[in-house]
Amino acid sequence: MILVLGGTAEARDLAARLVAEGRSVVSSLAGRVARPRLPVGEVRVGGFGGVDGLGRWLVEHEVAAVVDATHPFARVISANAVAACAARGVPLLRLERPGWAALPGADAWTWVDDVAGAARAAAGIGARPFLTIGRQGLDECVEPLRAAAVLARVVDPPEIEVPAAWRVLLDRGPYTLEGERALLTEHGADVLVTKDSGGPLTQAKLDAARELGLPVVVVRRPSAHHPGDLAPDVPTALAWVARRVG
Repeated sequence: MILVLGGTAEARDLAARLVAEGRSVVSSLAGRVARPRLPVGEVRVGGFGGVDGLGRWLVEHEVAAVVDATHPFARVISANAVAACAARGVPLLRLERPGWAALPGADAWTWVDDVAGAARAAAGIGARPFLTIGRQGLDECVEPLRAAAVLARVVDPPEIEVPAAWRVLLDRGPYTLEGERALLTEHGADVLVTKDSGGPLTQAKLDAARELGLPVVVVRRPSAHHPGDLAPDVPTALAWVARRVG
């Protein structure tokens, strides 16, 4: 069996292709999204119980290989996968899409190390930020941007009480250039705040911001050491599975 640690478009694509090849696949989702897009094949939802719990699961289910295709900012499960796979001798691949640093205009963005830094930077740039950092980081934005006319786009309702000046938009990608341009214009956004998630599903906001001449604040990906194999895309991951599993 192949375990795919998922929650991303790449994970869903990989699971579908592996199932089409006739392989036994289980996709694991963290369960943080109320209505996740489910991949093809068997799915489990929820945590494993840390490194030890994941290690036991690998043995109990006779996992032949693990593909960590979680979000670039989901570092806890990635670290757990590294430790559990090393302890149990299970091959591990990290499937992580490239970030947006190579996009046109990226050298002019304000790059910061965390969400709190992004909020402070945005507060010094504009008064009508468009936040696209996910709901889990919103609490770090409240104080720096309490008085700002924030438009915060999230998939699920925030778990915090947002300031009265804020507007919350429930939506999920993929997004189009036309739609993002219209949204930024309608809101009167004067700064875009996002994470370096990478991928085409949510890139349109950056393209729209460039067209409109808006400043962009980007949270860098957290540094991580992956001692195992790395893949930037699904075809590379499929080739790895063929080599390691047969």
